[in-house]
Amino acid sequence: MTATFLIGAHGQIGQQLIPKLIDKGITVHAGLRNLNQVTDFSESPLLVPEVFDLTVLPETMAEQFKAANVDTIIFSAGSGGNTGDDATLIIDLDGAVKAMEAAQLAGIKRFILVSSAASDDRSAWDQTGIKPYMIAKHYADQILTQSQLDFTILRPGALKNQPGTGHISLVPEGQQNLGQLAIPRQDVAEVITTIIDMPSTYRQIYTLGSGSSAIATVF
Repeated sequence: MTATFLIGAHGQIGQQLIPKLIDKGITVHAGLRNLNQVTDFSESPLLVPEVFDLTVLPETMAEQFKAANVDTIIFSAGSGGNTGDDATLIIDLDGAVKAMEAAQLAGIKRFILVSSAASDDRSAWDQTGIKPYMIAKHYADQILTQSQLDFTILRPGALKNQPGTGHISLVPEGQQNLGQLAIPRQDVAEVITTIIDMPSTYRQIYTLGSGSSAIATVF
């Protein structure tokens, strides 16, 4: 990969991810709600800040992707915990799906989606306290798997702000214990950096938690 468009660049995972991608020599087109947010990033010739609006039509997004001349899309955006269920639908579901459609319109095959552990397990949603968010993630995941994109879906457990360890575990389907599954955001960012150009992770879904396996050896 030589260039990526990061949707949700100012989010907590996005801010951890940008320097890692730049260190890998990847140009990052950072999708931001407004350009004032760029002051939170270190300057780099490989960082290209862009205003990006998840409420526009897919065709408009596709034109922006084509103009950026990127070869991968990373979707790590979220409506946030202080918004209503309507924003969850608009950003976490419809925004994600429009980004997928835009990638296909722009001829970009590689798409990485940050989802959530248990997004595939309806029986666990009530205990999360964020059921609308889980529903949005569930259907965004489903639509991505039905696309022709070279996708990877990452389903991390509860996201923590503590420093990353560089070690994770991959949780088998049906063995998710949401009460115990957690992972630092920094480690999720490291996983994305590791798999971004790894064909063996195309069209795969991974549930992530902290663990004892070095990220570089897992994939």
